[in-house]
Amino acid sequence: MNVTAVDQTVRRAAVLGSPIKHSLSPVLHAAAYQALNLHGWHYDTIECDEPGLPRLVDSMGPEWAGLSLTMPLKRVALTVADEVSPLAEAIGAANTLVFAPAGPATGSRADNTDAAGIFSALREAGLARVEQAVILGAGGTAQSALAAVRELGNLSPLVLVRNLARTGELRETAERLGMRPAISGGLFEQPLPAADLVISTLPGGAADPLSSTRWQPGTTVLDVVYAPWPTAFAGSAQAAGCPVVSGLTVLLYQAVAQVELMTGHPGPVEAMRTALAAAVAARQG
Repeated sequence: MNVTAVDQTVRRAAVLGSPIKHSLSPVLHAAAYQALNLHGWHYDTIECDEPGLPRLVDSMGPEWAGLSLTMPLKRVALTVADEVSPLAEAIGAANTLVFAPAGPATGSRADNTDAAGIFSALREAGLARVEQAVILGAGGTAQSALAAVRELGNLSPLVLVRNLARTGELRETAERLGMRPAISGGLFEQPLPAADLVISTLPGGAADPLSSTRWQPGTTVLDVVYAPWPTAFAGSAQAAGCPVVSGLTVLLYQAVAQVELMTGHPGPVEAMRTALAAAVAARQG
């Protein structure tokens, strides 16, 4: 299809999760539809918990193209889909459900674009290959970070956590990805080791104790938290001259990948970036 012409085909997509009302996904996807001239496409926000996802998918008609999934739906999505991509299966979570052209009733595929979001954000920052990576945290985002780090050539990153007892799912993901991470507890009990990449997947404010880190300017730092920005953690790295990547860039690129999965067209990066920046500025204002 030539996207320079206006496409009036009625298709629907949405972001699901709980809570979901503050999601920026509608801004990103709506900007993509406009840039691609997909004027019959609509993107909604739907509050949905884990028990509700199977029922909701079953109720959807042929106009539905796909769903973006946030917490707490990323694991249950694997059980709802008819097919699971190898990457989503390896990570153990999916943030995207894509429906067959005739709608959910004729088939669905679960995929993961979180890893692609991290990878693309780091590549945009100029990082082409990683010799030593450090990942902070062991949750779902850390599992996607493992996959991104693998794509950058590092199969043995160091993962620093607060509680070793909660690393079972991370270890399983690493095994499925063919990786051999070194997982260490006592996250805040020792200085961060030298690395050319540090990814914090910790929730807002949790990485603040590491703001006293003596950064090497050659270290690229990604903090998945993006509001408020810069975080104390990211700000300390920025002040030391490190390349710093915001979680907003990760959000942008995971949505770019979702748009392509759902529409079949490459996501218009700059149009989506502009819309995201405007939405963030409006919220801060």
